[in-house]
Amino acid sequence: MEGKHIGSSFDNFLQEEGLMAEAETTALKRVLAYQIKQEMELQNISKTALAKMMKISRSSVDRLLDPKNSSVTLLTLENVAVALGKRLKLQFAYFRQSCFPQPSEQAGNI
Repeated sequence: MEGKHIGSSFDNFLQEEGLMAEAETTALKRVLAYQIKQEMELQNISKTALAKMMKISRSSVDRLLDPKNSSVTLLTLENVAVALGKRLKLQFAYFRQSCFPQPSEQAGNI
């Protein structure tokens, strides 16, 4: 095992170890939780108020806002988007070998 990953990228390591999907899911959930919290603060919406707007429990909102809890459904994401007056937009993107965008990719959608 000595020197197995020398010279390889972190993405390659995650792929080789079968951890890439989990890492990407965790990162995405952290971003979503952050965006929801930011929008709640901007609109001065409490967790209790959001729960009422979404017709879910306060503990469900806590799970939604927990960056470590990746078990969120598309329906829940759509419901929180509607409650916040937003649209949920999902799209497939090209897989990159590196997590750092190339100069030609920086102008496109991420």
